Amino acid sequence: MSVAERNNITETWESIDYEPSLPVSEKSNPLSRDLDRASANQIVRILQACDMQMFEKEDSNGQYQRILSDSVLKSVMEVALRVEEILKNPENSLIVLSGCGTSGRLAFLITRCFNKALKQLSKQSVYTYIIAGGDRALFTSKESHEDDPKMGMLHLKEVCEGKKHVLYIGISCGLSAPFVAGQLDFCLQHLNIYTPVLIGFNPANQTRSDPMQGCTFTFYDVVQRMQEAATHQKAFIINPAVGPEALSGSSRMKGGSATKILLEVILQAAHGAAFAHRPITPQSIHDHMDVYVKCLDLTYAQPEYMATMIKSAGESLQSGRHVCYLGWDSLGILGLIDASECISTFGADYHDIRGFVSGGFSALDNNEGPLTSLVSNYRISHEDFLNNVLPSLNDKDTVILLYTEFDDQSEVSEISARVREKNCKLHSIVHCSENGSAVEKKVEINSLTGSDSLQRMQWELTTKLTLNAISTGAHVLKGKIYQNYMIDLQVTNSKLYRRAARLLQKFSGQTEIQCHEALLKAIYEVEELNDSIKLKNIFAHTKIASKRSKIVPLALVCLLTGCSLVEAGSSLENQPIIRDAVTACLTQNKHQNIKNN
Repeated sequence: MSVAERNNITETWESIDYEPSLPVSEKSNPLSRDLDRASANQIVRILQACDMQMFEKEDSNGQYQRILSDSVLKSVMEVALRVEEILKNPENSLIVLSGCGTSGRLAFLITRCFNKALKQLSKQSVYTYIIAGGDRALFTSKESHEDDPKMGMLHLKEVCEGKKHVLYIGISCGLSAPFVAGQLDFCLQHLNIYTPVLIGFNPANQTRSDPMQGCTFTFYDVVQRMQEAATHQKAFIINPAVGPEALSGSSRMKGGSATKILLEVILQAAHGAAFAHRPITPQSIHDHMDVYVKCLDLTYAQPEYMATMIKSAGESLQSGRHVCYLGWDSLGILGLIDASECISTFGADYHDIRGFVSGGFSALDNNEGPLTSLVSNYRISHEDFLNNVLPSLNDKDTVILLYTEFDDQSEVSEISARVREKNCKLHSIVHCSENGSAVEKKVEINSLTGSDSLQRMQWELTTKLTLNAISTGAHVLKGKIYQNYMIDLQVTNSKLYRRAARLLQKFSGQTEIQCHEALLKAIYEVEELNDSIKLKNIFAHTKIASKRSKIVPLALVCLLTGCSLVEAGSSLENQPIIRDAVTACLTQNKHQNIKNN
């Protein structure tokens, strides 16, 4: 696809008439409308084109501000100045990064990085993170917790007890998470202590306005109050549009990448000003951004090998086998994060794609410490992989190593040798300052110039983008995607319930009422709905749905074919790819009608 062709298509989503009822973060991306039919090589090209949208200039009618818009860079600079103040006067002060799902996981990753930087300078730690669901949500899906604004408020209040100055940065890619809204509301009630910052990727007028559990206000109400406080620089909103996701609604991808970029630009600029005498200026902010623009080019510099890894992972999932990421330090954490996101995004089993990090929990420095005693999901060390997972792997499994030239090469070689003994498909993503020696099939990513910490962040972003491409591409090849929509999602919260209902309506062409009824039948596993079910609220529905699998595919097959829930389940069991299940059901119905006649 040429640049001109891409630009012409890109303008479509910016049109007022393009999917007008949806916020930007939920729109489908015209660049990826045929994602479900793409080969591994085509998937790489599509994802690259979509990622490049993050740094595109404002559209001609100025409807959306972008990451590099003057207004966004100004807000980034103002927040960096607030961080600098706290770094210079850390007593009784705190910087809190908070979010749900991917946003909370990135808050943890970035907090860990910058606290480590302060420790190396013998400075007081000032950063902490909050994730909805606590540390259990770092590497497993706990998305139902994001629906509770009161829980968010109480958690923030507890973390900040006794502090006199708090810079709170709440991350909600779609401006929709009630957990974050509750925290922002609390900050706005205590502006003498808290300076609230909201990061998201929809315009303010597209903020979620649905009722929230136990609240008299909506997220939209909170954003309006934030805008009012922002006029007096008592609050800040950073919400550039980065374009629709390649996989519709999957904010773990561009939403997560843009979150990482914005937070790191803010904190890097503040650290440079506080400790290296580099003043925060519009130009310095722009220079920081430019580094990340170049990171995208580095990420996609070897598209053939990225496609090879996607194809390998896809073949593993298609054959019912596994993909394992084994990483060191923060790259290993990114492997854990990417793997955990596949559960809610694709309805995957946690065994399908798993991450492991050298040292396990001892290397994480997370708030709650080791969680290995809870369930096997939290056994995340390389030793856990070698002892409990590797013995059951074979030549249909894929293993991907994530490391840099500064990591323990002897450990890398040892693990590589152990994996080769099982004949697994072995790949490596290696980051280095200059070309180094290979351990196995690998993609080498040479870094840009900069400090050690900046170099590490570049490596992290390229690793995140690559892993997102591998796990997304693998599930595309497995048949989990309908056009560019994730159809087999887990309906674990109100946001995902509404998304599921919209998907059913879009793909079945039936009425909103019919789609809601089909969704409820699949959730409660009944052929007919009684009044008791119909009268329950959305939160009760999601509580039941969190225990079910293939809810949306079941409902869709029923809507498209008119078959019963039992028949739909049988078809999906025999034909896991939804389009094939629909064809099977229709064929069976046709044969049955012929037989009856």
